[in-house]
Amino acid sequence: MREGSCRFLLWHVHVHWSGDLVRRVRFSPLPLEGAVPLPIRRYCAGFPGDLRELQSIALSPGYPYSTVYRRVWEIPYGRIETYGDIARELDISPRLVGLAMKRNPTPLVIPCHRVVARTGPGGFTPDPAIKEALLAMERRNTRCLSG
Repeated sequence: MREGSCRFLLWHVHVHWSGDLVRRVRFSPLPLEGAVPLPIRRYCAGFPGDLRELQSIALSPGYPYSTVYRRVWEIPYGRIETYGDIARELDISPRLVGLAMKRNPTPLVIPCHRVVARTGPGGFTPDPAIKEALLAMERRNTRCLSG
């Protein structure tokens, strides 16, 4: 398994991966030596693009909340959906969707930042400001691509 980090604003995005399978993504104030898959480096540098070419350990059958993660993995770049929308579609509680997002082992690959509360952005570990920055970046890029 390989590991490394790249920058997203003031944060370092730590990635543990092998091939196209990402096992863990975390945000940290400290860097981690080593390489990161090119799609994640490009995404964090602000280039529009989808990370669906990468796989997440959380998509594996039998992984806790894998049904929720597979559904969230399908949310396109620049779009958002609410916890309630996903819960209704999967016939589960919005709180369960929120719990799955909180325990997401591979944020960015499973784009939990694109799942928001009905009344605002909702939470994000370790800092909700990261979620807001990711969403703002995707909105800017989506406007640039369409206009």
